[in-house]
Amino acid sequence: MRNIEKIIVHCAATREGQDIKTDTIRDWHLKRGWSAIGYHYVIELDGTIGIGRPLERSGAHTKGLNSNSIGVCYIGGVETDGKTPKDTLQGKQLESMENLLRGLMAEFPEATLHGHNEFAAKACPSFVVADKFEHLIV
Repeated sequence: MRNIEKIIVHCAATREGQDIKTDTIRDWHLKRGWSAIGYHYVIELDGTIGIGRPLERSGAHTKGLNSNSIGVCYIGGVETDGKTPKDTLQGKQLESMENLLRGLMAEFPEATLHGHNEFAAKACPSFVVADKFEHLIV
């Protein structure tokens, strides 16, 4: 198994309420020439946790940090206008994200929790991870 140092939260930058599935993101990434979906997990609108790359494989989600991190993406993150960042993570989707993060942090207790926006000039995941999930950070 890889040495996991970080768990990095992303958004798909899809419109609020747009029901995109894990397989769609996989197709987008394959069309870019990637070997697989870049994320290890995708949280769909209904709270379904989609499986992406196996944890044993490096992801393709955060430049320079993929070898020692896990990428978790939620569907949404943008207003209905398709361009304005917005925290759309709520309801069953939020519940699934919290459960997944709690489990990953228990499995990899040395790993720290971050948002993509901490490592790139992007709004992704459209909120501050340390604020939204402060109750999960020890």
